[in-house]
Amino acid sequence: MPQQQRTYEVMYIVRPDLAEEETERVISTVESGATAAGVAVKNAERMGKRRLAYKVRKFQDGVYVLLTVEGPGSAVAELERRLRVTEPVIKYITVRVDEEQKRLAKIKKIRDSKVRQRPQTTEAAAGSGPTPATA
Repeated sequence: MPQQQRTYEVMYIVRPDLAEEETERVISTVESGATAAGVAVKNAERMGKRRLAYKVRKFQDGVYVLLTVEGPGSAVAELERRLRVTEPVIKYITVRVDEEQKRLAKIKKIRDSKVRQRPQTTEAAAGSGPTPATA
């Protein structure tokens, strides 16, 4: 039975003391490692250097990167293993977001159906009420 494709967000923090080109090299290495692990990289967002909430490996700052990937859980586990052994990556977290996206799409659909029903009643109410006088 083939594994189900799921959507994940992987946030990782790169050491702040690296040169810009070294940081870009680490990011591209992680992206190519993700592809080699068997996940499809949908989006890679560089969020820039930010202050950490607490010291991590003696660093107060870090370069944040958000990867949106799609693939089976086993491939994401391999990506996490690669992040763990990549020395310039000081912290990472993976969150599965496909269930949340489905839930939000369902809520949006319900809201849209309510909005479609509402304009008929507001137009009738707007036409019967008094209009404000212009000065």
